[in-house]
Amino acid sequence: MDDALLRHRDAFPILSRTNYLISNSLGAMPATTADRLAEYANTWATRGVRAWGEGWWEMAMSVGDELAPILGVGTGEVCFHQNVTLASAVFVSAVDFRGDRNKLVIVDLEFPSLQYLYHQHPDAEIVTIRSKDGMTIDEDELCAAIDERTALVAISHVLFRSAYVMDAQRIAARAREMGALTLLDVFQAAGTVPLRLKEWGIDAAVGGCLKWLCGGPGNCYLWVRPELHATLEPRLTGWQAHPRPFAFEAGPIEFREGIGRFLTGTPNIPALYAATEGLRILREAGDVAIRAKSERQTARLVELADAQGWTVTAPRDPAKRGGTVAVDVPHGVDVAAELNARDICCDFRPGAGIRMSPHFYTRDDELDSAVAAAAEILESGAWEQHAGTRRTVT
Repeated sequence: MDDALLRHRDAFPILSRTNYLISNSLGAMPATTADRLAEYANTWATRGVRAWGEGWWEMAMSVGDELAPILGVGTGEVCFHQNVTLASAVFVSAVDFRGDRNKLVIVDLEFPSLQYLYHQHPDAEIVTIRSKDGMTIDEDELCAAIDERTALVAISHVLFRSAYVMDAQRIAARAREMGALTLLDVFQAAGTVPLRLKEWGIDAAVGGCLKWLCGGPGNCYLWVRPELHATLEPRLTGWQAHPRPFAFEAGPIEFREGIGRFLTGTPNIPALYAATEGLRILREAGDVAIRAKSERQTARLVELADAQGWTVTAPRDPAKRGGTVAVDVPHGVDVAAELNARDICCDFRPGAGIRMSPHFYTRDDELDSAVAAAAEILESGAWEQHAGTRRTVT
């Protein structure tokens, strides 16, 4: 079939030699990102410390303007941090959990790093909604748990383990009705599921560019609804959040206006240079076209897994399925290792299985060849050479 999105495929060098089905973890790098990183190196080499005043100091927000259309928000509303845990911690530090309104509602399928963060909050009463099937969340139960004692609801739009799509607009409406704030993690959504954060009534969102947005590690972001800016004062802060950082005034901090009040310390400049090329390509490709292709290709993966008799740990309903299909196969962690050794990039997650994540640059035949290879690895016993191998990253 004619696939107009494949016009972007040549922009990603790794695709010429690798069946790259792991954009849920690290998106392919655009070739032009190397030029942007060279620009960073040249700027450092030729401008030195003057580069801070010539653009570097504001990059944590100027790059946010490149991302804003993908999130469905306005310019000047997004700031960048080095990871989602930090970005989330900044926002949560501005929420007052003292007194009777101290509940923080989460789900047990939330990414563990964020669960670790939330459970360490000294004043928050953590209310965890537990999955009944390890894949989905009962959203009726979740909404019922949000009451007048709830300060914050912190959920993912797309759950990392199963790619289940939460009804963020419904949950945010319930939180707003009860006077609570909503923090939405869009890490597994942005770049593959269309986002309309303002339209949905979300209060704040976090995510990163290294996955579906093809921007590499070290560039994650925080968006906060502009109407909230003046009402929130993060306890986790730093000199970039001050309106006159180079005056070096003694504390306590005076917060700058707008999204800049949610910044912390010195920004990660090389990562910010790396982020922009993927964002440019994603905007050109268009979120509606990307989503339509994702639904079609993930449906194909489900069909192929069913034909092998494997358990699919991803939603069957395309509207509730993000960009990833997890397949629970025997010896899954070792099969995934052998697939990667054969230049078929995927990963493995306990409780889910092998995760395969086609993106807008993926050819249809690559799905068939990946599943066929997994079947052959199981049949031939090729997975056995990886058994017992200790891995830090899977």
